[in-house]
Amino acid sequence: MRKIIIFLKIIILRTRGINIDRSCIISISSKLCNDKKSKKSITIAKKCELSEGVILKTYGGSINLDENTFLGEHTIIYGHGGVTIGNNTLIAMHTCIVSSNHTIPDRSELIRNKPDILLPVNIGSDVWIGANCTILGGVSIGNGAVIGAGSVVNKDIPAYSIAVGNPARVIRYRP
Repeated sequence: MRKIIIFLKIIILRTRGINIDRSCIISISSKLCNDKKSKKSITIAKKCELSEGVILKTYGGSINLDENTFLGEHTIIYGHGGVTIGNNTLIAMHTCIVSSNHTIPDRSELIRNKPDILLPVNIGSDVWIGANCTILGGVSIGNGAVIGAGSVVNKDIPAYSIAVGNPARVIRYRP
């Protein structure tokens, strides 16, 4: 019965313009929202798994998950500036990826009235992002990197490095 429900959810998502492979496992409680006005959307490749409470919203941008990517419970990805995640990547629960920011105007203007700054996020293949991390716009995380739980990534992380903290800093490299 569960497989039938997942299959039906995938069919419904496809009718909404979301490109999703039928081999994926999508939780019933996950929410995927693309911007119907934009040709950009959400693309989810083969064998990906989206756990309970995952939210993917494009807000005019795009979100691309490569093969065999896992998103843990309550992971949120905002695709304003574009988010690309490589294959075989693990993203643990309660992680938030934001691909935009606000400008900070002078006092005479409201922050709310200013447009978003679009800042793409690129996460390589074979990356492990620990629980409760925040990945900010404009960063790249190299292939094979590990981001420790609770880290805030606000600058690029090199391939095969292990980074922890707020802000995240490289503490060593994988052997």
